Amino acid sequence: MTTHAGSPPEVEQLLDVFKALANPVRLRILGWLRDPVENFREERGPVEVEAGVCVTHIQAKAGLAQSTVSAYMASLQRAGLVRATRLGKWTHYRRDEEWIARIVEILGHSL
Repeated sequence: MTTHAGSPPEVEQLLDVFKALANPVRLRILGWLRDPVENFREERGPVEVEAGVCVTHIQAKAGLAQSTVSAYMASLQRAGLVRATRLGKWTHYRRDEEWIARIVEILGHSL
């Protein structure tokens, strides 16, 4: 995370969020994860929603290489926008709704 003298820590955290969301595909993925049942209807296997969406389903929907999607998901995870859960050899992702709500609150007070 980049720091600037005199900036409150929460504002600094927002820089990572903005960097992650600056990519249109990452932004789209985060939007898809808002409603995984609806958005991954065709890609989803018999995985429970609570665990999140398997990276292979995200890859299939995005139409990108596994390495690219993994890098995108790592960026979203570093920004705190998604949480990862390992189930066997697969990683599943879900949004961190608590942090996303906090981001909206911070923006409401900062801008």
